[in-house]
Parts: sequence; C-alpha cells; structure tokens
Amino acid sequence: MKRIRASTLAGVVCGLLLVGGAIGWIVPNRIDVMDGRRVPIGSIEPTRVDASSLTGKVMCGYQGWFGTPGDGEGRGWRHYHNPATRQFTPGHASIEFWPDLSELGQHERFDTEFRHADGRVAQVFSSAVRDTVVRHFQWMKEYGIDGVFVQRFATEVTKQGTSGKPMAETVNRILDNCRAGAEQHDRTYAVMYDLSGMKSERMSLVKDDWRHLVKEMGILEDPAYQHHSGRPVVSVWGVGFGEDRKYGAKEVLELIDFFKNDPEYGGLTVILGTSTHWRDGIRDAGAFATWEPVYRIADIISPWTVGRYRDARQARAYANTRAREDRAWCIANGKEFMPVVFPGFGWSNLKNLTAEDPDVAIDRDGGRFLWAQYDAHIRDGGVKMIYQAMFDELDEGTHIFKSTNDPPIGESKFQTYAGLPSDYYLWLVGEASRRLRQEIVSTPDLPVRSSSPGQ
Repeated sequence: MKRIRASTLAGVVCGLLLVGGAIGWIVPNRIDVMDGRRVPIGSIEPTRVDASSLTGKVMCGYQGWFGTPGDGEGRGWRHYHNPATRQFTPGHASIEFWPDLSELGQHERFDTEFRHADGRVAQVFSSAVRDTVVRHFQWMKEYGIDGVFVQRFATEVTKQGTSGKPMAETVNRILDNCRAGAEQHDRTYAVMYDLSGMKSERMSLVKDDWRHLVKEMGILEDPAYQHHSGRPVVSVWGVGFGEDRKYGAKEVLELIDFFKNDPEYGGLTVILGTSTHWRDGIRDAGAFATWEPVYRIADIISPWTVGRYRDARQARAYANTRAREDRAWCIANGKEFMPVVFPGFGWSNLKNLTAEDPDVAIDRDGGRFLWAQYDAHIRDGGVKMIYQAMFDELDEGTHIFKSTNDPPIGESKFQTYAGLPSDYYLWLVGEASRRLRQEIVSTPDLPVRSSSPGQ
C-alpha cells in the first residue's frame, strides 16, 4: 500500500463523519502531491498492483540489456551494435526501431554517430541508468500495465565481461534499477532466467546466482516481487528445445527441482518458457517424452510464439487450435497456461537482411496484429494470464515502449510506428490488460483511443 503523509491522513480522518451508522466521507478542499501531479485529497487511492497472483495480469518481458560508452559500465555498446561488425555506426546497427528520448533528461542521453533528417545528433539510452529504467515503470503505471519479467541471461551471470569485471555486476545493477522502478511506481516484477547458450556443466551456477539474489540482494523481501499460488515466481526460458542446446532435460529437471524443493531457496512457482510445438516434439522442440518429466514438475507452461505466425488471421488460428489444446493439456495435468503475444517483428539490421527477404519482418498492421492475439486468447481462449513480448526489445522489433517516428536517416534503415503516437502500443497493451481483468468486455474490433493515458 502507498505511504500516505501524516498531513494527508489527518485531513482524511477529520473528514470522516458517522451518520446514522453509515460512514460518509467529506473531501477537504485542499490538494496534495502524488507522483508529481497535484490532485484533490480524497481522490488518492492505493494503486499498487497486487503482487500475490498472476491471474488477470499482463506481464512484459524486460530485456534491460542496452548499454553505451560512458554509462559507467565500461562495456561499450551493448545490443545497439551490429553483432557481425561490432560497430554502432551508420550501416552497422542491431536495433530495428529508434527509441523516443523526448522525456529523458540530459544525463540519460548518449550521443551516436547517427543523424536525424534535420542534422541533429541521434541519441540513445542505457539500461544501466536508473532514472531511465524507473521511467519505464512509470509508463507501465500510466498505461495500466502490471509488471515485467526481468530477463536474466544465465551466461551473463556466470562469466567475466571484456572489461575484466564480472558481467553479473551490470546485470545486478539493472535488476536493482527494475526493483526501484517497480517499488516507486507500484508495479510488480519477477526474475526470468534465459538458458540460451548455457552449457550443461555450468547449470549449477544458476542455482548459485539465485542464492545470491535471495540471500545477498534480498529480492524476495520486496513487496513488488510477483507471487502466484502463495509462492514467489521464477521463470525459466529455453526449456524443451531440440538438439542445438548444450543442456538437456536432466540438467533442467535438477534446476526446477531446486527452485521448487530446496529447503532454503526453493518453494517457488515455476514458469517454463518452451517451444511453440512442445507437445508435438517437432521443428525446434525436443521430443515430448524426453521433456515430459520437466513439464510435469513445473506450475505454468508458456510456449514461445514470436515469429510463429505472421498476420491476424494466423494469430487467431493459433489461439483457437494449438493454444487451446495446450491449455487443455495444462488443465488436465494441474498446470496453468500463459500464452505469449507480440506486436510485430523485424531484424533487418540485426541479421543484415534486405526488405525482399521473406523473414525480414512481421507487420504490426497498426496494432491489429497484436489485438487479434489478445482478443482471441481472452475472448475465445479463456486464458487468465498473458506474457507480452517485449517491453524494450528494439533488436527484433517486438518492443511496446515509446519509439520515434523520426529515426536517423542514412545507411541504416529503421522502422517506425507508421504515424501512430510513440506511446500507442503502451496504450494498446493497457487496453488489453483491462479486458483480461474483465473490466471491459473484449471485442474483435481494434479499440478506439480517447485521449489521455490509461483512458
């Protein structure tokens, strides 16, 4: 619950009248300050997201992996530079869109060699700057988005960086930024381990990292840490995939068993991020018989669907067939189901693809593509929780946060929101969240925006 100033509390108490056994409220004719806005006393209500359950929540993935020279981490460009050339210069980039920095302070802006059409120096942000991350959580609050899964790449927390410092120092700093943002703006968060690139013999280091988060950093003491079914939540992504992984079901099963049953650090609700085809064992999925013991020990199944369908029709077909069957399996086996939705996709810069390549992008279609996914899952699929990919993923163009329609020009080509406001997808996800919470009945038609955030 929000902390209320003593003067505010006194004013409210003085305005309480007991009339005929009924309780009535007189709102004093004063104003107070809440989150930088002057509002009448009496209109202030607790707004903290309920961290006790995932039911009725849209949770975004939060990469938090963007870094710049000069951000204090000593690691140079991170997730802005082209991975093949290691450069972030015109013609060499990994991001597909350009972030909107119009609300950021000068200390949050970092110059690049890119230029806007009017000659201005194009600037970017760093996830290592606390004020920037806290602002992202402010946006979540303004638009009614519940919280995030903070991505924690297993390879990063177990290796040294090129600067000689443990990479975990940066990762922990960004996690602390998210903790501050969630606390300040009454959102929730939980840790998501991404096992991509992990080797089987190093999997035990993930357990060590979790011990550090709990014992040394005290994350489970945060009121903002997300729980479900009476237990703290942890998500493990990269489960049930095929032979290209350097770990298997045995190592993952041991990790999940630790999260659930360790006497000191266990007792968690475990979400598994797995393949779209996890039950069939086809395409990028491993054999179901091999991974079934892992699925059965977990609590929530969340198949990864980014790029698996390309338009609204295909999205609805997925939700009404495969996703519905996945959910039925989960219900029959005492599990819960958390589908993934995404606004669009693109990686022309990341993969050095041309516009003619059929896999270069998935059109956002003015929000209709994303809305079709939400509506099908909520209205037809009966789901109770949804994973939004992603809040800040500029590399693959799945982000929903503010990006500009005035990106740099030149050798690197950047997508835009096609004239829609920079906050459009924040607003749209907020609208979907209200429908998931059953505050509004979902309909197939794309919502029409009124005016202010969250309205």
